[in-house]
Amino acid sequence: MSKLEGLLRTHHCGELRAEHEGQEVTLCGWVNKNRDLGGLHFIDLRDKYGLTQLGFTDFKGDLEILKKCHLESVIKAKGVVRKRPAEALNKNMPTGEVELSVTELELLSGSDINNIPFLPHGAIEATEDNKLKYRYLDLRTSKLQEMLKLRSDVTLAVRNTMVSEGFVEVETPVLYKSTPEGARDYIVPSRVHPGHVYALPQSPQTLKQLLMIGGTDKYFQICKCFRDEDLRADRQPEFTQIDIEVSYTTETYIKNLVTKLVRNLFKLDESYEIPVMSYADAMRDYGCDKPDVRFGLKQHVVTELFEGTEFGVFANAIKSGGMIKTMFVPAQMGTFSRKVLDGFVDVVKPHGGKGVAFFKVEDSKASGGISKFITEDILTKLSGLEEQTQAGTWLFFADEESVVHSSADALRRHLGKELNLIGEGYKFLWVNNFPLFEYDDGRFYAMHHPFTMVNESQLEDYMNADMTDPNGPLKDLCAQAYDLVCNGYEIGGGSIRIHNQDVQERMFELLGMSEEEVKSQFGFFIEALKYGTPPHGGLAFGLDRLVMILAGTDNIRDVIAFPKTTTASDMMSSAPSIPATEQTDELHFSFKK
Repeated sequence: MSKLEGLLRTHHCGELRAEHEGQEVTLCGWVNKNRDLGGLHFIDLRDKYGLTQLGFTDFKGDLEILKKCHLESVIKAKGVVRKRPAEALNKNMPTGEVELSVTELELLSGSDINNIPFLPHGAIEATEDNKLKYRYLDLRTSKLQEMLKLRSDVTLAVRNTMVSEGFVEVETPVLYKSTPEGARDYIVPSRVHPGHVYALPQSPQTLKQLLMIGGTDKYFQICKCFRDEDLRADRQPEFTQIDIEVSYTTETYIKNLVTKLVRNLFKLDESYEIPVMSYADAMRDYGCDKPDVRFGLKQHVVTELFEGTEFGVFANAIKSGGMIKTMFVPAQMGTFSRKVLDGFVDVVKPHGGKGVAFFKVEDSKASGGISKFITEDILTKLSGLEEQTQAGTWLFFADEESVVHSSADALRRHLGKELNLIGEGYKFLWVNNFPLFEYDDGRFYAMHHPFTMVNESQLEDYMNADMTDPNGPLKDLCAQAYDLVCNGYEIGGGSIRIHNQDVQERMFELLGMSEEEVKSQFGFFIEALKYGTPPHGGLAFGLDRLVMILAGTDNIRDVIAFPKTTTASDMMSSAPSIPATEQTDELHFSFKK
């Protein structure tokens, strides 16, 4: 049976070739171009597969219908495939050897050409706002259709791989309980239970663990997740995860499984192995836990080198317990004018940085910037950090530790693009040995989530440490957690989970949760741990980000059919919107505008 049998068309618009000559076919699609060459009429007909030229020398109807076939109108054309004359061949079109000589034409749906916001295949590209407001028009472009196809191919490849490894796909609820997992929940008021709400899941974290307790053994799901958080170009309020959980697993098993998935999706050699880097090394060398290792520009912590310096910025940073970091840019990579160097402040300012100190080196001599504070001893020790230091620019960051890391990371990424240092292809990296906790505002927070297992060798410290001491053993605890990084993006993250009731209750205690809070928010989960829980762990891929990298775009909206803006708005449907009073009354709640 033909794939098109039973449809209004017999072929698609990218299909016809010379071997179809003489065949009677029917095509359907959008009018891409309409030409009247002094009595000779032509239409370029378009669908998602390509273009075919329609000719009308054999047309049996009234040619007046062509005046109604405006651009982007949908038509149905029946006719015979003819070879084009030699002088009319179009080598730029796959169908350029032939045309459809139309005998019958039907206008299926007209287009309001006078008011159409933009032409999807027009010479003038639409603004980003117009593309989002009229997303259905932008979806007609080849670019977005190719990305939707790529996304479909990726999900199919994931399912095939997971099923071949013995996994079972299980759907989990979208209406669920509000639990604190890091970001804000999207909540849904209940009409049946006045004053109560559901939450849209930030991830199926407790649910997939309950599936392990329930004996599912190997679970996966391609699922929607929802987080009400500040957005970026690579983040959306609703996103899709490839969610994986395994009983009786080790970190090694998860990494091997994920490596197999990565090889399949990115068409990598079967022998390819993903290198591993510790969180501490990533922060030291790159200032972030998801470094783009396609290029160099490693950083160095040089706080001790500037002890006793007379340079006020560095001295104040050291005095307040901060950090000094440096990064060397060899002259063969790039040189900078004073204007460009001063402009680096705009790169680091969004990350809390107040500026970037510098000096230049030529023939092993320092000049410009802060060179008067650079002694021969300091220059010698700095030179020992890099292989090539005869000529180039030393860049410095001095502030509290988090600001220094973020600023250095931001400038490194900026220079990677500006100096064209980023290579082609994909570079993957496992980052592990994450801290179990972060300390802020007088309390500890889980760096990943509150179900992450501590390293077994540190379990005693975990169970017995003083939870009020920010400088005690808790700050040195490492999580059995691991992130997968590709080209500077975190594309997956996971951990070995807590499967012991006492260890889990201790986690809630360390996070400052009262018994009442634990019972209210996680009572069902704590009880489940009482009845025999297999050791288990897993990982979740960000499907949208994964496809974004495969598609070669840096905007996650490109790979989502109907995305939100960076303000979590849907410009096409004008969502979110204000509900009717009748709705809010029925749901027993009111809100401030």
